[in-house]
Amino acid sequence: MQETSQFKQGLVAGVPIMLGYLPIAITYGVLAKQAGLTLLELTSMSVLVYAGAAQFMGTNMLVLGAGVVEIVLATFVLNFRHFVLSLSFMYQSRSFPHRWRALLALGLTDETFSVASLKTKQTKEVKGYYFYGALFLQAYLSWVIGSIIGGIVGNVMPTSISQSLGIALYAMFIALLVPSVTKNLKYGAVAILAMVLNYTFGHILQDGWAIVLSTIIASFFGSFLVRRQS
Repeated sequence: MQETSQFKQGLVAGVPIMLGYLPIAITYGVLAKQAGLTLLELTSMSVLVYAGAAQFMGTNMLVLGAGVVEIVLATFVLNFRHFVLSLSFMYQSRSFPHRWRALLALGLTDETFSVASLKTKQTKEVKGYYFYGALFLQAYLSWVIGSIIGGIVGNVMPTSISQSLGIALYAMFIALLVPSVTKNLKYGAVAILAMVLNYTFGHILQDGWAIVLSTIIASFFGSFLVRRQS
């Protein structure tokens, strides 16, 4: 059947994402558990939020004692790019039924969007939405399952090892930043500005609000730099 064929192709295309998500999700689960979140809480964050960088940041902000408002605002700013990703994918998949487009939009991440942007022929094939459904579902389940595994082993993992995993937070943000900086040094300038602002605000505000304000202000000035270049 066409549906089965498309679904299998989607699973195959999503294997690299699954292999990448599992270790990062396990790391998140371990760190969240060590930060004091219960297995239900850290799993619920993966199920409902499903955003690696935001979950790492949110967990770190919880450790710093940030409030709900600060965490929600910081997550919103960090994930604002998903509006652009969704609009792009909605245009790419405009031939799909509306119910499928709505479901698929929920599964978009940086990685699944990258693969979906390369695999465009499926948007013109019969039942092509099964391909993207399998791709997105596999990535989602691997992230949730990895989080659960991390939350479980976080109880038995030695503290010295779990604390060393904290470097994953910085490694993830560096991995997101470096490709952009290599293309345009102005992105690096925006990152440095955010760092300086966060350091400055950290002396006069709570850590949560320092992160939120530095991110918003740096993004504001960064939009002018990018727009001017465009």
